[in-house]
Amino acid sequence: MSGSSRRGGTVMGGAALSGALWLGLLWAGSGAGGSCSGRCCEGRDAACVGEGWREGGGYGTCYCDGGCRRAGDCCHDHGQACPALPCAVGEWSHWSGCAEQCQPDLRIRRRYVQQEPRNGGEPCPALEEKAGCLEYLTYQGEDCGHEHVPAFITTSEYGKERKQQAPSSLWPSDKEEAGYCVEFKTESLSQHCALENRPYARWMQYLRVGYTVCVACQPPAMNADTHRCSGDGHNADGGKILHWEAVGNSQCQGTWKKIRQLEHCSCPLVHSFIFT
Repeated sequence: MSGSSRRGGTVMGGAALSGALWLGLLWAGSGAGGSCSGRCCEGRDAACVGEGWREGGGYGTCYCDGGCRRAGDCCHDHGQACPALPCAVGEWSHWSGCAEQCQPDLRIRRRYVQQEPRNGGEPCPALEEKAGCLEYLTYQGEDCGHEHVPAFITTSEYGKERKQQAPSSLWPSDKEEAGYCVEFKTESLSQHCALENRPYARWMQYLRVGYTVCVACQPPAMNADTHRCSGDGHNADGGKILHWEAVGNSQCQGTWKKIRQLEHCSCPLVHSFIFT
């Protein structure tokens, strides 16, 4: 009798459990119990809590906050009621002018957040970038900065930006010189070049001893009177050691020897620079 009762109790208990699970599933499917509808919370918020079925299975305390997905305790309808929205940013602004005229400095461009991330969406990327620069006009429009030694160099991308700003300079497009290219063989460079990892200065990592680099001389770096760029090694023989410095990091510097002057540069992009 006792065995029969225990067996019968076991059967009834199983039936009751199955019924409870079935009712629970119906309850979850109907949106009841731990629903996130209308109460999505940003970040990890212990007060943004419910009781019901979880996304990954299991019944009990569940959450509707931005950190529940990482913690694995979201309520069953969190993905539908609180979809993850990534950060959205606008286009980059135009590059600013150099912070200081007539000497190596930094320029800046920015972009702005159009939509903050929500419900655990992707965070915002960098909103500001910097790059080295050297301008040859004072705020009063006077020509300056052509007496720099050593040669100041930067990535060729800066040349494209500078060309777009040409109408506002003293170099009208119909009078611009075609420019020229100088090939150098790098003889030495400081360890600071290889250690540079800032976004705007990573090009310095590609400088290598013994490599041939191309450096373009273009307006406005080209002197209006001499039609040359400072530090280009004009009249220097192949054995003369010349000095260069990277714009944006004065500690990244070294020496090179002039190989030849050409009409156009033909080095790989990572070894192509401009006088600045």
